[in-house]
Amino acid sequence: MNRREMRNRGWDAVDFVYVVGDAYVDHPSFGSAIITRLLEANGYRVGIIAQPDWRDPKSIDVFGEPRLGFLVSSGNMDSMVNHYTVAKKRRKSDAYSPGGKTGLRPDHACVVYGNLIRRTYKKTPIILGGIEASLRRLAHYDYWSDKLKRSVLIDSGADLISYGMGEKSIVAIADALDAGLAVEDLTFIPGTVYRTRNVEHVFDAITLPSFESMQADKLNYARSFATQHENLDPFSAHALIEEYPHDVFVVQNPPSEPLTTEEMDAVYALPYERTWHPSYDAQGGIPAFSEVKFSLISNRGCIGDCSFCALNFHQGRIIQARSHESILAEAQALCDEPDFKGYIHDVGGPTANFRIPACEKQLTHGACTNKRCLSPVPCKQLRVTHEDYLELLRKLRALPKVKKVFVRSGIRFDYAMLDPDHTFIRELVEHHVSGQLKVAPEHISDSVLSIMGKPSRAVYDEFVREYERINRKLGKKQYLVPYLMSSHPGSTLTEAVELAEYCRDLGYNPEQVQDFYPTPSTISTCIYFTGVDPRTMKPVYVPKSPHEKAMQRALIQYRNPRNRDLVREALRKAGRTDLIGYGEKCLVRPAKR
Repeated sequence: MNRREMRNRGWDAVDFVYVVGDAYVDHPSFGSAIITRLLEANGYRVGIIAQPDWRDPKSIDVFGEPRLGFLVSSGNMDSMVNHYTVAKKRRKSDAYSPGGKTGLRPDHACVVYGNLIRRTYKKTPIILGGIEASLRRLAHYDYWSDKLKRSVLIDSGADLISYGMGEKSIVAIADALDAGLAVEDLTFIPGTVYRTRNVEHVFDAITLPSFESMQADKLNYARSFATQHENLDPFSAHALIEEYPHDVFVVQNPPSEPLTTEEMDAVYALPYERTWHPSYDAQGGIPAFSEVKFSLISNRGCIGDCSFCALNFHQGRIIQARSHESILAEAQALCDEPDFKGYIHDVGGPTANFRIPACEKQLTHGACTNKRCLSPVPCKQLRVTHEDYLELLRKLRALPKVKKVFVRSGIRFDYAMLDPDHTFIRELVEHHVSGQLKVAPEHISDSVLSIMGKPSRAVYDEFVREYERINRKLGKKQYLVPYLMSSHPGSTLTEAVELAEYCRDLGYNPEQVQDFYPTPSTISTCIYFTGVDPRTMKPVYVPKSPHEKAMQRALIQYRNPRNRDLVREALRKAGRTDLIGYGEKCLVRPAKR
């Protein structure tokens, strides 16, 4: 991270400089650690500049000019999501900065860092990566400015984007640059996006609506997004071409192929220090690290394809999993940590109980482009089993120093219910829950759930009954905590009242409710911006005004005295004044004269 450390390793220069918006934590839960350790394992020298002062050009000159290029990432989160709540108010802390301090990274970090580097190093290759660049790789709706933005590649002045989980593409880029290829000639690497003025060389490509046409007509953006959504699979995707003024084209190559189990094991076996850089000790360390220090990542990808989630655009739908041996070796290393208390906080990934690809076809032909695996109804080809995950959890529970293994990263309850053998649910309740289990039905109106890509309410109700039945049988009192979302596209005040009535009947008083957050490159965000579902091009109602969103949120938290006026107003507008009164079913009492 500095020249002294570089000299201690006997280096006179570095091959790559990695500029990142997070503090540096050398742990495989942090993308910057994986990419830099992987490059090191392939023989490259990497200098890390974490959270440079973007107001000072000298801040990116710590190592001088790298031999091969600059790598740029905003960090583990999109910088705008990191900075702002859904109400566009500044967050009060940053879990990825020393001591939780805010203000150590800029808004739109990839763009700012890219331009900061380019002002000093005119010709040095710049490669963007990480979640922010990945989800902004083509034209995208930016919620914070409420407008369509160009590909981050153009606005940042960078040469390439390594999108998705970039292990394969970043090594291919490094090897090509090391072999003497010019960065402008790197047009052939899967999992990358590049700029060009000539697309005659692009084979088997689909041309998207131009940026100007999308600016002129939002429906063209919806059409473009639908095409992008159909070309996310490494086995079936085409190259995509997006045209900009002055004969500039942004070309997205098909995604990289998923890692095999052996390749994924190798990534997690790299020699991570498994802590933050010692320079942060005096500031109290990095808060985000405490959440993952005693957790284990077992898989990647998600077959759920929820509309409001960007996982499909970043990790993809093909499940990739580590071997039991790899995970157990890491668990043993956790047990040897001096501050390990016997508790493994999580074993999972985007969805904990996905350990195998959805069907045999995915590994050779990819995920289907025209349907989902789980919704609106489960695919007939879907493989449902928890045998491998159960075996893994049992092995972890049996380790001598382990007292308890929790599952906190979330499970798909609909997938669990599809398994005719409910052993997983029973063992989850018996061994892996600490008083309460968090699940994500998100809503209970079937019309909203359909747009979300979530299972119907009946499936969740069935899971609740089974969870409660098993708890009674085991003599336990453990609760379900449902994540609920307000103001999602498709939710009118009528559906919001339906959700409030559900909370009333359940006796559930949520302290926090997540308003729908239109983050880049999700189907729901596309609906929010365009007013149509890109999959069908049919209109969808979108609650946009801050006041209506406040009413929808207040309905779910109708017991909060501060929400009473909003609840009354919402009920009147929804035509549900029957819920204002003193009856058992009423949500709120009449206002005092």
